[in-house]
Amino acid sequence: MNRLADEQSPYLLQHASNPVDWWPWGEAAFAEAAQRDVPVLLSVGYSACHWCHVMAHESFEDDETAAFMNEHFVNIKVDREERPDVDAVYMEAVQAATGQGGWPMTVFLTPDGEPFYFGTYFPPEPRHGMASFPQVLEGVSTAWAGRRTEVTEVAGRIVRDLAGRSLALAGDGVPGEEELAGALLGLTREYDDRRGGFGGAPKFPPSMVLEFLLRHHARTGSEGALQMAADTCEAMARGGIYDQLGGGFARYSVDREWVVPHFEKMLYDNALLCRVYAHLWRATGSGLARRVALETADFMVRELRTAEGGFASALDADSDDGTGRHVEGAYYVWTPERLREVLGEADGEFAEHYFGVTREGTFEEGASVLQLPQGNGVVDAERVASVRRRLLAAREERPRPGRDDKVVAAWNGLAIAALAETGAYFDRPDLVERATEAADQLVRLHMDEAARLARTSKDGRAGAHAGVLEDYGDVAEGFLALAAVTGEGAWLEFAGFLLDIVLDRFVGEGGELFDTAHDAERLIRRPQDPTDNATPSGWTAAAGALLSYAAHTGSEAHRVAAEGALGVVKALGPRAPRFVGWGLAVAEALLDGPREIAVVGPADGGDGGGGGDGEGEDGAAAPHRTALHRAALLATAPGAVVATGEAGGGEFPLLADRPLVDGRPAAYVCRRFVCAAPTTDPAVLKAEVGVRAE
Repeated sequence: MNRLADEQSPYLLQHASNPVDWWPWGEAAFAEAAQRDVPVLLSVGYSACHWCHVMAHESFEDDETAAFMNEHFVNIKVDREERPDVDAVYMEAVQAATGQGGWPMTVFLTPDGEPFYFGTYFPPEPRHGMASFPQVLEGVSTAWAGRRTEVTEVAGRIVRDLAGRSLALAGDGVPGEEELAGALLGLTREYDDRRGGFGGAPKFPPSMVLEFLLRHHARTGSEGALQMAADTCEAMARGGIYDQLGGGFARYSVDREWVVPHFEKMLYDNALLCRVYAHLWRATGSGLARRVALETADFMVRELRTAEGGFASALDADSDDGTGRHVEGAYYVWTPERLREVLGEADGEFAEHYFGVTREGTFEEGASVLQLPQGNGVVDAERVASVRRRLLAAREERPRPGRDDKVVAAWNGLAIAALAETGAYFDRPDLVERATEAADQLVRLHMDEAARLARTSKDGRAGAHAGVLEDYGDVAEGFLALAAVTGEGAWLEFAGFLLDIVLDRFVGEGGELFDTAHDAERLIRRPQDPTDNATPSGWTAAAGALLSYAAHTGSEAHRVAAEGALGVVKALGPRAPRFVGWGLAVAEALLDGPREIAVVGPADGGDGGGGGDGEGEDGAAAPHRTALHRAALLATAPGAVVATGEAGGGEFPLLADRPLVDGRPAAYVCRRFVCAAPTTDPAVLKAEVGVRAE
């Protein structure tokens, strides 16, 4: 066992028995490199990364390769999910030098941490014009020994170039109608109107862009925006990227048609997409959206929930195919013969047609990924349910993909928001309970006495690495969603603690945001990236949470910070809308207000005297507070914030000075310092905040 044996990260532990003498990231490793006068080999990946596993098997488990690495380098292994800051600064260098990036990431550094040679995956022998990993190792080692001055000059120049890159904050002020219209036009140009989604292969689920499109439709009535969102959601839900048996989405599709996925399943994808489908249902009443939102929520609870109540990071793409081979997709794919073995001849033939399984196969070695092709026609719902149930049970007997049990704060924040809202919309209190338990775990394990966040935990023990900006933004977002659903003001208070830290430790002198705190470990560059990737950037996540918190509390400082953060969205939105989708969604909320909805009344609703089914003075049935609360939660008004509780309740500032109306529960709607007349009628409230007719 090497030095990774005592680490917490499942990815690092996967390499603990390599013959490579791996070091975890830290001062000791760089001191060792300086003492030995050798370069550092930095290898960055994550546990569900297919090519990380491939390179590990081909090179890091090879005794000869490991021996060369150990003699000529100090070798550092980093989990990018545990240390996104380290990953970010060196990935920026890799992309600047090579024009591309990805994982595994392989970077050679001086003992001062300055990068001088870059790559991603290297094969064990020359292949497709790529140098072999042994060739790269020998070349770098030779250059270090014989051309040291040249190497250090290159490293110094790279660091200076990175340090000189200033984030363009052009476009002072917040995005307006012009910028959002420009973003929509840009998305329309890149939209795949035959298959849904944006761009070509590989095709990633555009969850944050879809949220922007739904909000834009709600605010402006743009049918084009809604159509792009709805058609993309349907195409993904029918494709192989969606698990037609167990629910949940794979990381991306390798083709434009959403047929063949890269099979790893990430918590963040499923949390974001669960929320998108729930919001699509909220906007349209789509039965497909309702089913997918619930199935995805159930997948997260069933497959990713940990014993402590949080949510694990990922499921691997690879698993044992039953013959001892570790193969991508083995757990998920089917052949016609296997369908018949499980279902019998008649139902096997039915499933073959219904799920698009072909004799030739849609994946590899004659196997197919299950889909729901268009044109299935009217089918027997009970038969479909029976087939799915039996196939899922048979699949459960297969060797399962590995699970990364690391709990990442940011991604759990996304899951909390998704589960809380999905549970509220579809009368699933169990999902709200799971969201609450995950939030409790974050408070208990990840927050210290000063409310500073740990990035990860595992097996009930917090990790050693500090939370980054996305952790604070996404966890605050989850707490705010949970506060709206449960009416428990403590979650608003916890969100406030986190956002105060953002204002104190993550904001620069010019109002710009950084991904790490002022007092975080110094790297060759302080990471700062406002663009969304697989998840909202820390920058846009914080902007959204700051704006919502300001709407709840009236805090000018939080609103000013949110508006300042959106300046970069003004600059980037029309030019690169696919990479600031969450920022555009936040901008939609800002343009709409966002609306502030306060619902007051006794917990059991009714006429103010505790009777939920009482009558008002005019003889009409008095509504429960819960009916008004549900109408508020179903608001499509972008970014609307909701507070509910007893009249004058102290848990939410929005409830102050909001009395009952004629002794009845009432709803108050305000935005931009202007309030509508309070109403006791859920139908009136629905009209005010954009709730579709149920």
